[in-house]
Amino acid sequence: ISPIPHPISFAEEHKCLNSELWHACAGPLVSLPAVGSRVVYFPQGHSEQVAASTNKEIESQIPNYPNLPPQLICQLHNVTMHADAETDEVYAQMTLQPLNPQELKDPYLPAELGTANKQPTNYFCKTLTASDTSTHGGFSVPRRAAEKVFPPLDFTMQPPAQELFAKDLHGNEWKFRHIFRGQPKRHLLTTGWSVFVSAKRLVAGDSVLFIWNDNNQLLLGIRRATRPQTVMPSSVLSSDSMHIGLLAAAAHAASTNSRFTIFYNPRASPCEFVIPLAKYVKAVYHTRISVGMRFRMLFETEESSVRRYMGTITGISDLDAVRWPNSHWRSVKVGWDESTAGERQPRVSLWEIEPLTTFPMYPTPFPLRLKRPWPTGLPSLHGR
Repeated sequence: ISPIPHPISFAEEHKCLNSELWHACAGPLVSLPAVGSRVVYFPQGHSEQVAASTNKEIESQIPNYPNLPPQLICQLHNVTMHADAETDEVYAQMTLQPLNPQELKDPYLPAELGTANKQPTNYFCKTLTASDTSTHGGFSVPRRAAEKVFPPLDFTMQPPAQELFAKDLHGNEWKFRHIFRGQPKRHLLTTGWSVFVSAKRLVAGDSVLFIWNDNNQLLLGIRRATRPQTVMPSSVLSSDSMHIGLLAAAAHAASTNSRFTIFYNPRASPCEFVIPLAKYVKAVYHTRISVGMRFRMLFETEESSVRRYMGTITGISDLDAVRWPNSHWRSVKVGWDESTAGERQPRVSLWEIEPLTTFPMYPTPFPLRLKRPWPTGLPSLHGR
């Protein structure tokens, strides 16, 4: 139904991953919707994940599925967190069931905005340098990071040193020697570090993160820098097959109200394509936007913190009017402030941005001309 890098083994399927470490590896802006809540699934966004992970744009000959709407309202039955055995890449498996017309009329709880993600508070993330990944070097730990996350060293020792034990996403334990030495003095991980780098096949540009959790455990995760995939794993179908597979599965589920399974890879996906229904309704029906309006949007920084960037709305239109008419996916064209433009997307979705307005917000409908009506009853259910 949707590509995953490698088949899930029975043992991994029944192992509960550490949620805090999974979310740290996924990134500070990622949150998974609550099981049992209502969500909106965007097949268009799912296709973007396939295109990003295979470095291949969607082909024009992929068939259209007229009974598959651009946004599909579903009940979220199950969410499980996984990490790829080969790459440590984190992904989530979700079981969705489209709502039938009667269920669409049922009131929903405002609490269904989604639960706060399990981002850790006591952690650090560092992008590896060439010396961090050399075979005869060690890992240079920023001083404030070492003092915040690692157990304190005994400075009566010369040189101060200790053994650290850290568990990765698969529950494997890694042992490192943590030492404070050099000129000027700095925190280093020495013995055991090169074994870890070799085993995980880390290169400069990849990131590592260490967490000290509430159970006084040291956890260790990695994030790989995005690099072009020259050889696709044999278990992965062709890009076109994946697009057709995910669209056919979603279309079948939509027409029969049956459950279907999707895989979400937060590091490969440009954006979340399963979002809480309440978040969607608030953005689409209760937010007034117009061309020329200023807004801000959250982005992840290199060291895994969060920063707001400013921009201006320059247009409102379908991203793909032929294949996905009347879609709210990336329907807002934006211009970023020049100093922060960088690699940012020229199109965003309404729920990703925070409009900066000087007038009060009224629950007015989203001013995008819809060619066909929204499912009966939905707008009127949400506080109107």
